[in-house]
Amino acid sequence: MKYEWKKEEKSLYMPKQKPELVTVPEQKFFMIKGIGNPNSEEFAEKIGVLYSLAYAVRMMPKQGYTPEGYFEYTVYPLEGIWDLTDEGKRLSVLDKNELLYTIMIRQPDFTTDEVVKRAFESVRKKKPHPLLNEVTFGTFEDGLSVQMLHVGSYDNEPQTFELMKKFMIENNLERLSMRHREIYLSDARKVEPAKLKTVLRCQVKPGLS
Repeated sequence: MKYEWKKEEKSLYMPKQKPELVTVPEQKFFMIKGIGNPNSEEFAEKIGVLYSLAYAVRMMPKQGYTPEGYFEYTVYPLEGIWDLTDEGKRLSVLDKNELLYTIMIRQPDFTTDEVVKRAFESVRKKKPHPLLNEVTFGTFEDGLSVQMLHVGSYDNEPQTFELMKKFMIENNLERLSMRHREIYLSDARKVEPAKLKTVLRCQVKPGLS
């Protein structure tokens, strides 16, 4: 039976439209960093490169190599870690050109250095792209975090973050930094802005009592 992250890891990927506390374990990712407006062509190209690698791992058994511990699964969703440049933090209004980001796609636990090597070799052969040189493989562990499902345009996320901020205050939690994570459950190319579903998450720690 195919592993479905929406069902098996529901607490991490399918939160409700209200803030909640969650502990996120260490996870493996293909990642690529950047700066600037996410509506740019470069950003779209980076997403394409990440998906090429993710599907190269997913399809390995059909290409003649089955990683140890491999299981059928649905490719994980695109994620992004977002922050602002020093200049962006000084501005009173968001300037998307000052956004710092790391976009990423999670990989199953069986993904080893050998699997990563083979994925890069496969993509370079079938779908070469200069941005492949900027992709890295590594781990992230969010740990204790507050998350919430945001439904609607990305531009309306501040409203959801205000609800999360209120939750933190009420539960004596401190946000570790202004950096936050987004998990994109909808394809923005196919879903109208009002119906987009995005998990918003930020790392926290218990406040001083």
